[in-house]
Amino acid sequence: MSAGVSIFDGLGNIEPFERPVHLAIGMFDGVHLGHRAVIDAAVAAARADGGIAGILTFWPHPSRLFRPDDPERMIFDAAARRRELSFTEVTFIIEQPFDREFASIEAERFVAHLQQFIPCLETMYVGENWRYGRGRKGDVSMLVDSARAANLDVVSLERLQWNGEPISSTRIRGHLVRGEMEAVGELLGFPYFASGAVIPGQRLGRTIGFPTLNIAWEPDLRPALGVYAVRVGSAEGTPDHLGVANYGVRPTVDGAETPVLEVHVFASCPYHVGDQLQVEWMRFLRREKKFTSVGELRAQIGRDRDAAQKYFSESPATSR
Repeated sequence: MSAGVSIFDGLGNIEPFERPVHLAIGMFDGVHLGHRAVIDAAVAAARADGGIAGILTFWPHPSRLFRPDDPERMIFDAAARRRELSFTEVTFIIEQPFDREFASIEAERFVAHLQQFIPCLETMYVGENWRYGRGRKGDVSMLVDSARAANLDVVSLERLQWNGEPISSTRIRGHLVRGEMEAVGELLGFPYFASGAVIPGQRLGRTIGFPTLNIAWEPDLRPALGVYAVRVGSAEGTPDHLGVANYGVRPTVDGAETPVLEVHVFASCPYHVGDQLQVEWMRFLRREKKFTSVGELRAQIGRDRDAAQKYFSESPATSR
């Protein structure tokens, strides 16, 4: 997380601001390129007038409240989203709990509600399709009217396009569950990643010549089960070790109840049980399948390693 970013647990817990506040507002699941355009506009305006830029976001997703049996699945968990938001050069992030009390605020009162906690609020930045307030009654037009009455400004940004279609979290989710990692990375603006601690495994990989790191990771939205070319690094550093990962239920070995993330690092592996790692998913190589023997599995892992190494040798290095 970037140094100097203040994180506030709800509007009621923020510190007073003494300079004009430029506030980007949204759910920002994924923190994709469209989200960053909204946030970057707030940052640029704050730099121009000597103000400060911040983010107002919400957790959990409103669907958790209104559709608890069928909620929207999140691209990243709260910690990963916070990490990405902190890279956007804002001064503060407000993580507002989305509960029944907050959801009951009438759209007509939303701006006044913000001013109650942020008296220095000057401009709000949102996407063109943003909705808010009780029953999602509020839209950008209503926000502009409310802001004008309060002597505030609103900047609404059009949705960015990629390959002729809008960039959206819904679109990213579709690519993710199909294992289309290049498309996911293009829309996010950075590689999709998993973060977690190395945990003890069954050590089967060592016995067949492919030692693996088992990563404690349970995503809300599961990527396609299968084998991926990945980059690995410490949670606070840059993933600079290349490898191949299997995300699945290990049908040949034990048939796990929930998918497990296992990573084989090509070079000498410097990581051990307890280390916090970040795994970037670069390319989907194949679907998970059940083999008739451990020997057949070993041969396929060798081919997977070769395919991942070929991918990295042919792909330009990318960095954040």
